[in-house]
Amino acid sequence: MKQTWRWFGPADEISIAEIRQTGAEGIVSALHHVMPGEVWTPEEIALRQDQVAQPKGVPSGLAWDVVESLPVSEAIKTQTGPFKAHLDAYRQSLRNLAAAGISTVCYNFMPVLDWTRTELAAPMPNGGRAMRFGLVQFCAFDRFILDRPGAADDYPEALLAEAEAAFASMTDADRTQLADNIVAGLPGANDAWTLEEVRGHLSTYDGIDADRLRRHLVDFLSEVVPLAEELGIRLCCHPDDPPFPLLGLPRVMSSEDDYAHIMEAVDSPASGITFCTGSLGVAKDFDPARFVTRLGARIHFVHLRNTRRVGEGISGRHSFYESEHLDGDTDMVATIRALLAEETRRKTEGRADWKIPMRPDHGQSLLSDLERPVMPGYPLVGRLRGLAELRGIMAALSA
Repeated sequence: MKQTWRWFGPADEISIAEIRQTGAEGIVSALHHVMPGEVWTPEEIALRQDQVAQPKGVPSGLAWDVVESLPVSEAIKTQTGPFKAHLDAYRQSLRNLAAAGISTVCYNFMPVLDWTRTELAAPMPNGGRAMRFGLVQFCAFDRFILDRPGAADDYPEALLAEAEAAFASMTDADRTQLADNIVAGLPGANDAWTLEEVRGHLSTYDGIDADRLRRHLVDFLSEVVPLAEELGIRLCCHPDDPPFPLLGLPRVMSSEDDYAHIMEAVDSPASGITFCTGSLGVAKDFDPARFVTRLGARIHFVHLRNTRRVGEGISGRHSFYESEHLDGDTDMVATIRALLAEETRRKTEGRADWKIPMRPDHGQSLLSDLERPVMPGYPLVGRLRGLAELRGIMAALSA
């Protein structure tokens, strides 16, 4: 697998020079300053490529290999407002990326919020810090801070009682911090939303259940995949994170079966999968090797990270935290073994895309990470440790 590293552009506290020292072979990036629904222009794409390849005029030996993410607007997801114009813009962005030589494009179809955590820097027993999702805390936010209509009906009474007690024990500052953490989304994305804006976005999904949202995803792919196939672009959908419904909203890319449905509905090599073991691994029934065996031909991009569930879970929902890469609920050795076997199969078939780009996703803040500002979930030392561990597994299994 090609070892890549996520970089958030000039605003990232981690520099390209530092990334080069990790041994990463490529860069994953995006134009976070361009609003969803707008075109990624050739000029902006070229600028980001130059920022990767020649920071401060010094060749880095790295290139922008994977887009993560070219965002799908809320208008497209709900098929409201200017969604047809947004589809046109999406197609033009694909044309511009292809012209620049970039062929792997990640996206997601999570409604309103992207990845969701209740703590962005929870203390770990080893002295490090990690992101955490607490079901009680999330319920407290949903029911008592956001005060979403219908929230009380989405949780069992025992969980609501725990959430109410937790809410009562919070200071005003605690409540504000919890709300800020939950609406953070991707770095550089939804971090400025107010609670009223969140409520407004939620209301646009009135009447949209899982079946309808799934149809909208198929509709979106039907609009963009033919062009992607023509351009030689590999689109790859990131799973829901966490892989269960939140805030009364449906989530439709949470399981192996969800992916199988979409891959069959839009059966093209240009429509594929971002295989994120951390997101999918929150579900107790996730089997990474089985997933790769069944759907590996459509995996275009891999996120190797690990999570650990806390407690028994309620109605398929779990508290969890970002664990060390080799110490979570996902068997990383079995995962990498299956992915390497898939690469061998592709190479035997003569596929040009036999080498799958991967990156060490997330990571605990360790050592000097604790003394410098970092994007939540994206520390330098923590990810470097993860990359080293994953690199060791790949080397051992390839020997």
